[in-house]
Amino acid sequence: MTMTRADMLADLARAVRLPPDEIGDDDDLIDLGLDSMRAMALLTRWSERGVTLDLGAVAEKVTLGAWWALAEAAQAGRAHG
Repeated sequence: MTMTRADMLADLARAVRLPPDEIGDDDDLIDLGLDSMRAMALLTRWSERGVTLDLGAVAEKVTLGAWWALAEAAQAGRAHG
């Protein structure tokens, strides 16, 4: 299953209880209320959808833009092998 940026944004918005249009690509998700438990739940959910993100890479930059770049790379890697 392919995950879209809109899917990721919707999941993040639900996790931090904000409308999706209030989350920008460069907003710090921790500042928006994302805690480690919610982050792990999101990573598990996405992994179950076939998009596994490296925890270390996710922790480096906690923004939608950074996480979406990781998800795109993971999906591209999965598609090619």
